[in-house]
Amino acid sequence: MILCVRFRPETPEPLFPRLVDLLGEFTPVVEAAPPHEALADVRGALRYFGRTPAELAAVIRVRALALYGADCVIGAGPNPMLARMAAREARPGLTLTVDDPAAFLRDRPVVALDGVGRTTARTLCGYGLDSVGRVADAPLAVLQRLVGAKAGRDLWERAQGIDRTPVVPNAAARSLAAERSFPYDELDRAAQRRALLSLATELGTRLRTGSQVCRSLALTVRYADRSTTSRSRTLPEPTAHGTALTALAYALHDSLGLQRARVRGLALRAEGLGPAERAAHQLTFDPADEKARRIEAVADRARAKFGPRAIVPGSLAA
Repeated sequence: MILCVRFRPETPEPLFPRLVDLLGEFTPVVEAAPPHEALADVRGALRYFGRTPAELAAVIRVRALALYGADCVIGAGPNPMLARMAAREARPGLTLTVDDPAAFLRDRPVVALDGVGRTTARTLCGYGLDSVGRVADAPLAVLQRLVGAKAGRDLWERAQGIDRTPVVPNAAARSLAAERSFPYDELDRAAQRRALLSLATELGTRLRTGSQVCRSLALTVRYADRSTTSRSRTLPEPTAHGTALTALAYALHDSLGLQRARVRGLALRAEGLGPAERAAHQLTFDPADEKARRIEAVADRARAKFGPRAIVPGSLAA
């Protein structure tokens, strides 16, 4: 049995490692997914402590609240995919346990499955395969003709509730996150965009320092009433280039149409991390792009020598 523990978005990111260590007190098989999620394989812990998944999850939740003041929702399932899906639907203070994968999945939209993006969902819906149950009932050969051989098999298995992904302790981080909080309700769009520029610049520097690139960005906006809105979008190509990250962050912000929303914080997360040496870059005839990348490399060397504030965008220095 796998537990997916999702802490509230307002949980401070520096607190996350200690919360992961808390899960490690119950099982050594814990995979962190910063900034607010972790997977824990508790099959051995259930036998050792003699508790059900819901009972063990309740103990974890109470200890996280008592020791760190961090609230969370927990989903439990036979594999990581089902545990994550259950956590997304669990209500605060409760644990949602998936005992019957077929019944849990059947009426859900196909986009709810891991690995199914908007393009794949649009293709499947065009053939009437708009729910997980209909995908599960479709012949494997049909799905492979629609989305490809490997993707079709993976899709069919996920629709059956099968996820072969293991929980890997001490795995390399698959995402990087940065967050900015405002001291008051921020309605000024320009101030929000300056915060986004700062976040994208920080993420780009951290990615390049670690010789990594990301495939997508996710933006989370926290409002004055503590509710949140999230949007994510895939980059045209894996990159750590600050200009590309900033442009996509602005596009995500514009897509929310916030207008006069009372914003208390912004979080930007780079997802789908991979080694930079394996990433392909589309060459262009635009000298400005090459110049920007050279300036970026110089700025990185200056920050490494003199500190992160040695060189910052002009709009952030004011």
